[in-house]
Amino acid sequence: MNEKNRHEILVGLHVSDEAAYARYREAMTPLLEARGGFFRLDFRVAEVLRGPDSRVNRVFIISFPDQATMDGFFDDPEYKQIRAAHFDPAVESGGVIATFSS
Repeated sequence: MNEKNRHEILVGLHVSDEAAYARYREAMTPLLEARGGFFRLDFRVAEVLRGPDSRVNRVFIISFPDQATMDGFFDDPEYKQIRAAHFDPAVESGGVIATFSS
């Protein structure tokens, strides 16, 4: 997998239902990988020292081959169905912290 010239996003979430979030990850990962995407880093956070949401308990970098691939992934109807079924009930708050190219 080419790890140069990739489009990446740093995300911070407040996951309130770990089981539902695990189901989300299990269901969405094959779609992500089919588009050449992957999770570069993934952390469970014990304490937030500074930031707009002190409840963030999950931080990760998700990597895509390029911006267009990322946009296509998040616009995919199958992904949207998975998100509605598993992500939305599992995540109370959060979102993109930063986007960058590596």
